[in-house]
Amino acid sequence: VVTGSRAEYGLLCPILIKIQESNKLELQLISTSSHHSSEYGLTYKQIENDGFNIVDKIENLYLTDTKPSIVKSTGLATSLLSDSFDRLQPDVVLLLGDRYETHAAATAAMLMNIPIAHIHGGEITEGAVDEQIRHSITKMSYLHFCATETYRQRVIQMGEDPARVFNSGAPGIDNITNLNLLTKQKLEKELNWKLTSKSALFTYHPVTLEESDVEIDLEVILSILETFSFNILF
Repeated sequence: VVTGSRAEYGLLCPILIKIQESNKLELQLISTSSHHSSEYGLTYKQIENDGFNIVDKIENLYLTDTKPSIVKSTGLATSLLSDSFDRLQPDVVLLLGDRYETHAAATAAMLMNIPIAHIHGGEITEGAVDEQIRHSITKMSYLHFCATETYRQRVIQMGEDPARVFNSGAPGIDNITNLNLLTKQKLEKELNWKLTSKSALFTYHPVTLEESDVEIDLEVILSILETFSFNILF
């Protein structure tokens, strides 16, 4: 299993637990990219604190926020992961999602003839390069574990064998069902924010398929939000 960020690790966590508990499977966990950046909290430590042994730690991240740095990070990850796969000789590489380091792992595994099992294929992310990465990983993968039947059908439409495409659901739902919910009062205290009858949570994801000025985008968004009588957490 290859993980490159805290967000995707959280989704993988229930699967890692099941693999670790199995007497038929051996978990080999590789951490890459932002897991090893102090800027992102050195989150590989969280993985170890959760009781997982990391068999290889790949430090491939170029921290400058430029397109060439992403390309360099991807290239370095591909090279270093090929060394890991050669040493570990996995029977299958399990990947989740659509990040660039996930694509690097898929590229290395495919070229080394190691079967890939991919989670969350067939989904759509309009305006983001994630979509191209995700579909590319789908075409490199042998087993496909999709979150819904719609996504399963899309993977099949891409030419994948229906016998190897499964509607397995989203692993993140396991996290939700096992979640200890905060009380309203504790949530308000944690966020320093009052939940009213008209409250809204707003998130912003900039597009990555076109040149976009985030500052201008946010100015427009904020000016529109000011016209609402909602209590908004941005």
